[in-house]
Amino acid sequence: MKTITLLPSNTKIRANNIFCVGQNYADHAKEMGGVPQKEPIIFLKPTSAIIENGQDIIIPKMSTNVHHEVELTVLIGKQGKNISQLDAMKYVAGYGVGLDMTMRDKQSEAKKAGNPWTVSKGFDTSAALSSFIDASKISNPQDLEINLIVNGTLRQHSNTRNMIYTIDVLISFLSSVFTLEEGDIIYTGTPEGVAQVLSGDILSAEIPGVGKIQHTVK
Repeated sequence: MKTITLLPSNTKIRANNIFCVGQNYADHAKEMGGVPQKEPIIFLKPTSAIIENGQDIIIPKMSTNVHHEVELTVLIGKQGKNISQLDAMKYVAGYGVGLDMTMRDKQSEAKKAGNPWTVSKGFDTSAALSSFIDASKISNPQDLEINLIVNGTLRQHSNTRNMIYTIDVLISFLSSVFTLEEGDIIYTGTPEGVAQVLSGDILSAEIPGVGKIQHTVK
């Protein structure tokens, strides 16, 4: 069983569903050859994919092209269904920073064949997560700097204001399809600058005021 920590209370919460949003920053959608969508692109990761700060990211033997994707993560604090955008933020317990690691070669193969992305997105160590900071400590989650540094070089840099679908929209949409539960986690999408990682790379992801994680690729 995977647990996550909510700060500053140090409360331990069982990780539940992991919902991920694809192509939620326009410049990233462009670099991936995507086109604007009428509704959010949603995929899932298993909780077995979660690793904590400092744990290694393992490149699967089946892949020769794993990419980094830094993201703001959202922790759901209570059950909800068909939540309105107006009420959506009441369901947020906290915010964190995460890495959505992706086997880009396997994802491309799946896309071409019209198959699901589960293997390329849900492998072990593909969901790096920081602790979560209580939502009450973040005045505006839609105005947060987001960075990823690889081996001392800035690779990804943006602001959550650049999301296509904001957090309230995502929660409302997800809850129209799924019953959201305490411990559910939302990866809200990555900005532009995704790139391949290699064994030995050191990844440092940070959202100032929210969290920071560092991982070595093996």
